[in-house]
Amino acid sequence: MLVLTRRPGEQIVIHDNIRVTVVSVKGDRVRIGIEAPPSVVVDRQEIHAQRQHSPTQVPHPCLVMETACLDQGVPVSSR
Repeated sequence: MLVLTRRPGEQIVIHDNIRVTVVSVKGDRVRIGIEAPPSVVVDRQEIHAQRQHSPTQVPHPCLVMETACLDQGVPVSSR
């Protein structure tokens, strides 16, 4: 495991197309922002475990976003 030290506002870049930004640090809580292509699924560990255990009960985040966009009349690009 690679362990890096970052301050709020600083980023880590993974494979040229994923950016992890430290948004804030308050006590023992760290808020991070993740920018990734739509094809990359980003989950909290507990959601990932649920999806692995019962894939039909936790919808893929891209499907949730597409449904929300379509409900609001926003066009969704084809894949």
